[in-house]
Amino acid sequence: MGKPQPDMIKGTLDMLILKVLALEPMHGWGICERIQQISHGTLTVNQGSLYASLHKLTREGWIKSHWHTTANNRRARYYELTRAGARQLGREAEHWIRLSAAVTQIMATS
Repeated sequence: MGKPQPDMIKGTLDMLILKVLALEPMHGWGICERIQQISHGTLTVNQGSLYASLHKLTREGWIKSHWHTTANNRRARYYELTRAGARQLGREAEHWIRLSAAVTQIMATS
């Protein structure tokens, strides 16, 4: 049995979804897989959390979606970043860099 995964900091999943969609439009399962792949398995995304974030990001106008047929000939909702989403991603990335640097500095204090 593996160790339980720590929860993500509030808002981190939204930022990660925006980043992944900046690479290319994807369906929900693909977003989960890409996050896990890029993080070398360190981060896994709960489906319920993913879809809650996707709905929120859509309401905010940061992503949009459309139906498309997958390589397996199945219909899936594909999500893509909007211009407003790209701007938001930039803001969130800057905030994350400042936040993670501050936490790193505190943790390095002896």
